[in-house]
Amino acid sequence: MTLKLIRNAYEAALTMTAVLLCWAAALSLEGAAGLHTDMLVLAVALTLTLANTQRTADTRRRLTALVLLPVTAGASIFVGRLIGSHYVLGATVFTAGMALAIWIRRYGPAATKAGTLLALPLVTLLVVPGPALPAKAQSGLVTWGWAALVGALACAGVWLVQGLGDRFGPPAWRAEPGPEQPPRRSRLHPRPSTRMALQMAAGIAAAFTVGHLLFDDHWPWVVLTAYVAASGNRGRTDVLRKGIERLAGATVGTLLATGIALVGVTGHTAVALMFAVLAVALWLRPLNYAYWAAGMTCALSLLLGYFGQDALSLLPTRLEGIAVGAVLSVASAWWLLPVPRARRRQPVLGTTSPVS
Repeated sequence: MTLKLIRNAYEAALTMTAVLLCWAAALSLEGAAGLHTDMLVLAVALTLTLANTQRTADTRRRLTALVLLPVTAGASIFVGRLIGSHYVLGATVFTAGMALAIWIRRYGPAATKAGTLLALPLVTLLVVPGPALPAKAQSGLVTWGWAALVGALACAGVWLVQGLGDRFGPPAWRAEPGPEQPPRRSRLHPRPSTRMALQMAAGIAAAFTVGHLLFDDHWPWVVLTAYVAASGNRGRTDVLRKGIERLAGATVGTLLATGIALVGVTGHTAVALMFAVLAVALWLRPLNYAYWAAGMTCALSLLLGYFGQDALSLLPTRLEGIAVGAVLSVASAWWLLPVPRARRRQPVLGTTSPVS
């Protein structure tokens, strides 16, 4: 266990170095071009999620990411604007994009990786607090062109740091891409990828509907939980477990954020503490997803406080949204094309999630 914690700390240090590098680059661009702080949040969110998916990527996969990520990051900005102006239409496009990212896994490993890159910027829409920001902070949010540039910067920063880590770090901890295994055809009908896509679409669509009706501008909390719980769905028990872990972690993160808010931490100190919390969450994430959920909840609360939102008063609402999202995702997995118990040991195609 001690060796695993040391290895986890090393990987977390690489990821946070890449995050800080991209954050610094985005900060320079923000000052030079007069952009909004939203660009910094996008840079951090993309780098965090990309680092997890690119750790063992070969040259071809990295070049694919360099092409796809900026394009999809720019496109995600249009989806975000569409949700803001035409909620139903934007939610439909978002849901279809997430379902497509899973459905195309049926075409093999290359399509699975492309689907992950397609989903990644859409997930950042739920992390970057666009609609949840105060009205005065919503003007001048990052445009599609700058978002594409941030996507390219995230790729460059992740590759640079991970490459240097493999070159100068401990030889035993170098990441080597494993051989790609051809997909094994499942006897399930419909295919696992189709089941997962339909379950994801149903869970997210329900989360958009319930989130808008019950939580107004804070619908992202419901949708993000529905996505996380259903990602890499291996069956009913798996979805239920992840939903419980996210709720438990968010509860701990809520208590931690409440204590920080009571102390009165604000400004640059809050930003520094946010990065520290993310580093610890990354370190402990391989042990249990609940640690990551706790860290993300606390970090997002600090972020909203930095933008001027009263995060403390919204913490109960956040927990309610997370609980509702988990229930919706579990209901979708349990009642819409569930995997038969006798066949649940069969491999599920493409279970990699950019945030799990």
